[in-house]
Amino acid sequence: MTEDQKKKLEQKLWSIANELRGRMDADEFRDYILGFIFYKYLSERLHLYVDDILKNDGRTFEGLEATDSEDREILAAVEDACIEALGYFLKPDELFTSVAQKGAQPGTFILEDLTEILNNIQRSTMGTQSEEDFDHLFEDLDLTSTKLGRTNQARNSLISKVLVHLDGIDFQLESADSDILGDAYEYLIGKFASGAGKKAGEFYTPQQVSTVLARIVTTGKTRLRSVYDPTCGSGSLLLRVAKEVKDVGDFYGQEMNRTTYNLARMNMILHGVHYRNFDIKQEDTLEHPQHEGMLFEAIVANPPFSAKWSANKMFESDDRFSEYGKIAPSSKADFAFVQHMMHHLDEDGTMAVVLPHGVLFRGGAEGVIREFLVKRNWLDAIIGLPANIFFGTGIATCVLVFRKCKETESILFVDASSGFEKGKKQNFLLDEHVDRIINAYEKRSEEEHFSHVATRSEIEGNDFNLNIPRYVDVYQEIEKIDLSVVAAELREISERMEVIDSEIRKYCEDLDVECPV
Repeated sequence: MTEDQKKKLEQKLWSIANELRGRMDADEFRDYILGFIFYKYLSERLHLYVDDILKNDGRTFEGLEATDSEDREILAAVEDACIEALGYFLKPDELFTSVAQKGAQPGTFILEDLTEILNNIQRSTMGTQSEEDFDHLFEDLDLTSTKLGRTNQARNSLISKVLVHLDGIDFQLESADSDILGDAYEYLIGKFASGAGKKAGEFYTPQQVSTVLARIVTTGKTRLRSVYDPTCGSGSLLLRVAKEVKDVGDFYGQEMNRTTYNLARMNMILHGVHYRNFDIKQEDTLEHPQHEGMLFEAIVANPPFSAKWSANKMFESDDRFSEYGKIAPSSKADFAFVQHMMHHLDEDGTMAVVLPHGVLFRGGAEGVIREFLVKRNWLDAIIGLPANIFFGTGIATCVLVFRKCKETESILFVDASSGFEKGKKQNFLLDEHVDRIINAYEKRSEEEHFSHVATRSEIEGNDFNLNIPRYVDVYQEIEKIDLSVVAAELREISERMEVIDSEIRKYCEDLDVECPV
């Protein structure tokens, strides 16, 4: 598929989403359209798989009849194969195309059947290894909601129309190398984020920021054993890491918001990540961590900025925080996330996290934690990002990079705050800006007004204050102005104005009107 075809597909999907939207907020109709796309994906993926295993017998999945005793045996065997290989099962009459075609017939009511089918997908996984990954996965698709229409008929008509439109789109799942649907899904998540305001930060990290983090944690590597995001949102950041290497063994994440947790699991499956290769949990990461005792080769995160947390005194003896001597204040959990992630970082791993600039210079407990991280030689780089590049907030942010096995005690400082493309509502990083950041990180290069490698003594001399302007001279010399040239230009303008005023006075005399000059 060409880039132009890909854009047309994305636009078509967004057009369908807008038809569904009605009076709903972006984060509400997002759950419906992404849920229906996911159902279509599950259906087509299973259909292709079953047709492939039946082709030697000259049979097709849709050709199997549940009323035929021989076909019932085949269906039972097919179900076992699907549960083992894909993690779920759908009957031939539960396929997306079958439901969409039924909905296209005038006067046909499909909502009850559709609700039952979505429940059946979950039921098919009960008692299997994939049960947790499909548990209540479609719970946000409330087909009885009055937001879809005031009457059952109105709701049925709208949903039928959406399914028919989606049924007409070829996602090209038979192409082994294609990730067209995955890319389109990411596109839609990004579009929903741009319309969701502050809520967007709960589930989406702008793509170019994700790319910066992903390229940093994969530097010098072609494969990763594992990647972890403790505040994974829709899972986009985890999947972005996978695009930077040939292979990722396993994906791990934790997300507090139930709806976003469902979205992350859908996103994983839809991108072809096998249910055995991802472990996404739903809970509060700081209060109730779900991956205790595990170490990860790569860790990426965009935690909620300066979020509140309990800072309960019992955490002072928690293995994640105890060695620092301090825990992050209850009003700002930024360093609590850092401490949590460092606890899970493997010895040969790299961690990149987006945080507000305040973590670089705030005092108190945060100052103690910051000093500890520097003295342990875990902090590898600090990259200042432009302001207003995140949905829902205009604050300037930075990327902190950590490694447990560094070769030197130096810390790289990069001031990338001025490298961005200005947009209407927010600013954007372009590929050239990302490349410049990554090039500076990989080479640990010195560049005037952009990057500096600071020694431990420099940092100690600044009392462990890591504010970027202390290390990267951001002062740009203002171009000198020749006042004599300016004076000459003003005289020239004045002379031209006098000529113009003279002509205006002449016209006014000819017209016998009062002259304004």
